[in-house]
Amino acid sequence: MNKETLRQIYKEKRAGLDPRSRLRFDDLLLLQFQQFDFSGIYTVLSYWPLSGQAEPNTHLFSGYLRHMVPNLVLAYPVTNTRTCEMTAICINEDTVYRTNTLGITEPKEGEILQPEEIDLVLVPLLVCDTKGYRVGYGKGYYDRFLAGCREDIVKIGFSYFDPIEEISDTGHFDVPLSYCITPQQTYEF
Repeated sequence: MNKETLRQIYKEKRAGLDPRSRLRFDDLLLLQFQQFDFSGIYTVLSYWPLSGQAEPNTHLFSGYLRHMVPNLVLAYPVTNTRTCEMTAICINEDTVYRTNTLGITEPKEGEILQPEEIDLVLVPLLVCDTKGYRVGYGKGYYDRFLAGCREDIVKIGFSYFDPIEEISDTGHFDVPLSYCITPQQTYEF
């Protein structure tokens, strides 16, 4: 199936999950995430889950990393809706956030973390395939950003659903994940 069809199907599937199931799935995702070896990870780009999109709770994963990695540098994306580009902005306990026109919660200001300085990116997705290619929300922000990162960057996506066999319309600009974590297992690509 193509991205547009999959986007519609998986938005509906995620919206159909009851809140108790999502909480349980988030706990199972965290258990899977805790199995990783985070040695060599010092800088992370995470994201604030979209309100109303039933996204996995990335605050759990970021919180765990803050606990496990001394002096972790954590950043969130800030999007430029005119250029469809994003910038990683470092956050801390004093960071003030705002919600942009796309409904994305972002830091209002902060120090820029350059793409080549990032060790791990938590990548939003609706579904991915068995090659690690993903369906996001359709604007290409992450693919453009990841293209500027180091080749050895770790890219992790979280999904309540197992990967599908294939996304039919991936292109040369699509950047595959390193891992997809589901409640039942972790897939490596």
